[in-house]
Amino acid sequence: MSFCIGLVYDLRRDYLEMGFSEEQTAEFDSEETINALAKTISALGYKVERIGNIYELTKLLSSGKSWDLVFNIAEGLYGRSREAQVPALLEAFNIPYTFSDPLALALALDKAMAKKILRASGIPTPDFYLISSLAETEGLDAPGAAGLDFPLFVKPVSEGTGKGVTPSSIVQSQSELKAQSRRLLAKYNQPVLVETYLPGEEFTVGILGTGKKARALGVLEVKLLKNAEPGVYSYTNKELCEERVRYTLVKNRKLAEEASELALRAYRALDCRDAGRVDIKAGGPTSWPTSWPVRGPARGPAGKNMLHVLELNPLAGLHPTHSDLPILCAQAGMKYEELVKGIIDSAMERPGIAPMRGRAFGLKTF
Repeated sequence: MSFCIGLVYDLRRDYLEMGFSEEQTAEFDSEETINALAKTISALGYKVERIGNIYELTKLLSSGKSWDLVFNIAEGLYGRSREAQVPALLEAFNIPYTFSDPLALALALDKAMAKKILRASGIPTPDFYLISSLAETEGLDAPGAAGLDFPLFVKPVSEGTGKGVTPSSIVQSQSELKAQSRRLLAKYNQPVLVETYLPGEEFTVGILGTGKKARALGVLEVKLLKNAEPGVYSYTNKELCEERVRYTLVKNRKLAEEASELALRAYRALDCRDAGRVDIKAGGPTSWPTSWPVRGPARGPAGKNMLHVLELNPLAGLHPTHSDLPILCAQAGMKYEELVKGIIDSAMERPGIAPMRGRAFGLKTF
């Protein structure tokens, strides 16, 4: 019996046809990505079954269908735990899958919760607070109300692909903070993350593996071109990255080692699995109490160019030429096929997967 891998994904075209906007579907995948993954998994010697989104997955599971392994890249549509929904459903049916478990995915998507874990682990991340309602924006234009020194950076707490990030995300005053927070609360219907703005270089670190076997694949610097929206790796800049962004693999050995070490610590702190990305930026010194166990690397006097973790992406995009992780891998000399194989191999090492291969669960209907 051939080993069957089910492919679960959110196809962007499907949601656009249902009336969702380009921005609402920004994290979903194109036909190119699904075709590339299916072709690659098949070339690795596995039988591939395209399942589709969580709604199609639910129908098949209720009919008694199962797979030896599910390659899951579904982002989900609703709620701050949307990326955790497919893994939670698969766990209920005892079906193994790639990438992180529901807890890690939910934590990483809620950037404030992730930052609390990072801080508790002694990992540098910009100082922050949350604005959860329009009522909390009242008084933000009063002197001293912000609580952190300007400039500040404002974005939705549980979005990806730069959604809600524009040049207006950098706020220079209490009045700008109030106005931008109110715009984001109204548009995204979720809390707004306010954090210290870091003006330094921006990097993303690719990681492959799980736990002690996890390793950094490389460090990619994100450089905005002159025609890009200034100062921010925004939704628009990401969507048009081929025209507006230059990705450069960091060659400076010391910097690459520091960023890689910091990224791996963050990745392991949230118990991420198989593969992912960690976004890092350089900036000014943190205001944490000196008693906290901050062991992160720092460059320059008094931490002026200290590296900080911005956020983690444990469900990184896998378009062969458009997504950051495959771009990084290509520059580091790793083929797309090697990346996909590495993800599957990492998932296959988890205890209990081998005995479940080809197993029938006998669950027909609810």
